[in-house]
Amino acid sequence: MVRILIVEDQKIMQKYFEYIIMQEPEFRHIQTVSDAREAVKICDYSAIDLVIMDVQTFHNHDGLSAGKEIREKYPYTKVLIVTSLIDPKVLERAKSGCADSLWYKDHGEEEIRSVIHRTLNGEHVFPDMTPKVELNWITSGDISPRQLEMLRLYIRGMSYSEIAREMKCSTSGVRWNFQEMIARAGYSCKEDLIAAALESKLIVTTLK
Repeated sequence: MVRILIVEDQKIMQKYFEYIIMQEPEFRHIQTVSDAREAVKICDYSAIDLVIMDVQTFHNHDGLSAGKEIREKYPYTKVLIVTSLIDPKVLERAKSGCADSLWYKDHGEEEIRSVIHRTLNGEHVFPDMTPKVELNWITSGDISPRQLEMLRLYIRGMSYSEIAREMKCSTSGVRWNFQEMIARAGYSCKEDLIAAALESKLIVTTLK
């Protein structure tokens, strides 16, 4: 019997994952919780074979941090991150030890089911790249990783000069990259670019 814990704060997705689990005779649904921190506590006193974990959980608690803690404390427990966040940092962190696998919520039921089985069988299943989203005239794939990191640091509160020091370049270089992103995307100012990046979940800064 495969014991499964669901960590998801959206009711509709809770029911969706519960439905998938109930279709499999060898799966046993242990519990559904909305907080990643609570998931760690449950693993402390219950033997869990698989945690299906969202990234942004109740109170914005970070499912990736919880996944890393669970994997380090309980190597037999598999952690599958299923998220709608397309921020490349999410995929990067998942691959760095925070999860056994990661997949995206907007993929079909059979695809998610396959990833669950493959993860339980010991595979590490990750997409090759994050999905692309439209940013007015361009897609997120048209923004270089370096430009995306500059945008991320600015959203976190850094000035152009602070970003330049962090990324070992000139302040004018940072300014040029912002102007280039704004112009190519067809926005009138950087505030519009920032709003689009946050709304599309291309950049996530709210995790705790």
